[in-house]
Amino acid sequence: MPLVVVYPFMKRITYWPQLVLGLAFNWGALAGWTAVTGGMHLPVALPLYAAGVSWTLVYDTIYGHQDKRDDQLVGVKSTSLLFGDRTKEVLAVFSTSTIGLICLSGFMNGQGLPFYLAVAGAGSAHLMWQLRRVNINDPATCWSTFKSNTWFGAIVFGAILTDLAYNRLTADNDAGDKTPDPTEVEP
Repeated sequence: MPLVVVYPFMKRITYWPQLVLGLAFNWGALAGWTAVTGGMHLPVALPLYAAGVSWTLVYDTIYGHQDKRDDQLVGVKSTSLLFGDRTKEVLAVFSTSTIGLICLSGFMNGQGLPFYLAVAGAGSAHLMWQLRRVNINDPATCWSTFKSNTWFGAIVFGAILTDLAYNRLTADNDAGDKTPDPTEVEP
């Protein structure tokens, strides 16, 4: 909770309030993992948490470019102001980090090929599309690009569901393919 409480004041203190937002907002990855599994498995949960923080830096920096003129007038700070004209290059690094960390979390969790194809393929394509599309000096494209992040979230969620369905389907097929060994005698 301390991160949630201090976040609103960070724009007065640091050019990295989006980092604090990411740390606060993505705490749900750790809490959710624990709630669903009954324990904390750090090799899976920490990369997932870090991916969420990295993704927050991407979408909230884009969002912040809408307000940069007002922010400068009132003297508040943001990654949008810090990165300035280098925003797309810096966000390309955070986008790559997001995809890499999601894939690392998936690897540590034993996700299969459908997961990686969706995350690395469609997820990367979506984040690249955002960076090509957004005009950081046009509030309207910043807003619509920011909103398009719901699709990135849907891609990751779809990757998990697709992988789960594929694993269940192949497990059912494997179970049905087992023919009894005639040389084996049951006790």
